[in-house]
Amino acid sequence: MVTIFKFKKMIWTIVILFAIVVSVFGYRYYLHLTLTSGKKILASPNFVSGKFVNGVPNKKYTIKDIVGMVFKSGQKDQKPPKPLPVGKLDKKTFQNPTMENLQFVWLGHSSVLLEFEGKRFLFDPVFSQRVGPMFLGPKRFHPVPIEMGNLPGLDAVFISHDHYDHLDKNVILNLANKSLSFCVPLGVGKRLQKWGVDKSKILEFDWWDEMRIGDIKIASTPARHYSGRNLLDKDFTFWCSWSLIGRAYRIFFSGDTGTFPGFAEIGDRYGPFDLTFIKIGAYDDYWPDIQMTPEEAVAAQAEIHGKLFVPVHWGTFDLGYHSWYEPAERLVEAAVAAKIEIITPRIGEIVKLSDHQNSFWWRGVK
Repeated sequence: MVTIFKFKKMIWTIVILFAIVVSVFGYRYYLHLTLTSGKKILASPNFVSGKFVNGVPNKKYTIKDIVGMVFKSGQKDQKPPKPLPVGKLDKKTFQNPTMENLQFVWLGHSSVLLEFEGKRFLFDPVFSQRVGPMFLGPKRFHPVPIEMGNLPGLDAVFISHDHYDHLDKNVILNLANKSLSFCVPLGVGKRLQKWGVDKSKILEFDWWDEMRIGDIKIASTPARHYSGRNLLDKDFTFWCSWSLIGRAYRIFFSGDTGTFPGFAEIGDRYGPFDLTFIKIGAYDDYWPDIQMTPEEAVAAQAEIHGKLFVPVHWGTFDLGYHSWYEPAERLVEAAVAAKIEIITPRIGEIVKLSDHQNSFWWRGVK
């Protein structure tokens, strides 16, 4: 009995010490954040009691939920059985973007290189082999279509939030000294500064903030998600989707998001969108609020008044319990039923809006 009592006392001591450490370091991080870039953060209606919040609250997880997620078994084929078809790109592949041309390259997962009305933008670039701290995290299924050193000149990099599969420190370090802007949600700018990006290059956005890069209006639009890169900093930085409004074209990039009523307002303010990049993978019944299913993504496309839908956030990392190709198959079925036009390019394929063809390339890999 004494031994059991001592064991329980030891466990509670560890728990209390861990809670103290988390509180101390979390509070230190909060102070660091708010004292250095905090005026705009503290003024944000989306920053409540020291953390960012969604317009629609997310599900609160119980111990039972967490245990269920840890021990849940995934489906078959969570990883491709053979190499994926990936295009190979270098600087010579790209010419200077023109005002008339709209083209893009899906680089895998949520990474997109977009040429749009004379500008070239890079969204959520992730080039690392794993998405996690150090050597941890899921490993990518395929090589990156272009090496970081071969990237063409960029006008701006857009980051939707600071999770490892959307914000790659190695990419930021590679681009830090180049002449471009970094468009990020509130709080993420401080991370980039700590990694060596000059403050003058960073444009921080709250939801509905608007700025211009040349003639293109950039708007940070809502999403329903969360943030953080360790156990101590959950929701200390913000998350968003992006809307780009040019003279001839309108572009939407969803970032990570669950379904929520805000899509209709985005569509009313900035739509209709000629081209949308919307996430379709890494969904599960355990986290319905923060990641959309393919069917929900199709519904979101209708709400934002999107014309051509390009699915992202699938086919590169095993971040859910479904098979690696299931999101694409479900998307095709849902899009046909809803009469939504989609394009599913190969990774590394240059797609021109004026001359695009669809393919179901994953079916040759299954």
